[in-house]
Amino acid sequence: MNLMVLPPLLAAGGLQFAFERATTEGKVTIGALVLLSFFSWTVIVTKARQLYLAVKLTRRFMAAFEAAGHPLELPRAGGQFNGVPAFQVYRRAANEVERLLKTAPAAKDPGRMCAPAFEAVKAVLEESAGAEAIGLERGMIVLSTAVAGGPFLGLLGTVWGVMETFAGIAHANAATLTAMAPGVAGALIATVVGLLVAIPAMFAYNFMVTTIRNLTQELDAFATRYAAQISLLYVERAAVA
Repeated sequence: MNLMVLPPLLAAGGLQFAFERATTEGKVTIGALVLLSFFSWTVIVTKARQLYLAVKLTRRFMAAFEAAGHPLELPRAGGQFNGVPAFQVYRRAANEVERLLKTAPAAKDPGRMCAPAFEAVKAVLEESAGAEAIGLERGMIVLSTAVAGGPFLGLLGTVWGVMETFAGIAHANAATLTAMAPGVAGALIATVVGLLVAIPAMFAYNFMVTTIRNLTQELDAFATRYAAQISLLYVERAAVA
């Protein structure tokens, strides 16, 4: 290939030209990166929607919880806040309180529960908060893999392609720019695709991790606060003292 042939090829697009000159190993690497990008963007879209609804509806739930005059009022009123981790914790704990008030060994004070029953409620709160935190983090491993593995996978394709290029040049005994340029371009596209996979995933991962951390902290704070309210209203005084 001479220098007069390169401009028409490049005019079709640098990426297209590089992809056409990529080796089979490079194209396989690019295919793996495209697949990783597909999973990454699927997680980004679904997780962004989940976190947006969680943040928005959490504010609405907290306002309703503040306005409620009783810690069991929302489940009794049939209030639904689907997608709100704090509400899922609240509903499971409230259902457990109502169940224990009916089935647990009677406390000395009417309408209250004994200390072991309250420990069961606290266990439900902790278990529910942990399950909701895990649910918020589900899928983030895909983004962290794209951030960490995308550039390295692209680099592997590039190094492999450069190795093949130099091996071909050595075999042909023609170390010229026109002989090297197509092979090097075909090798470098793997790194470009790897970066295109990793960069959006990195920004999305950092933003989502911060949002998940804030929601998890709010979740833990709510669980502690709700346990204190249950203890104040439903645990017999002798057990609290």
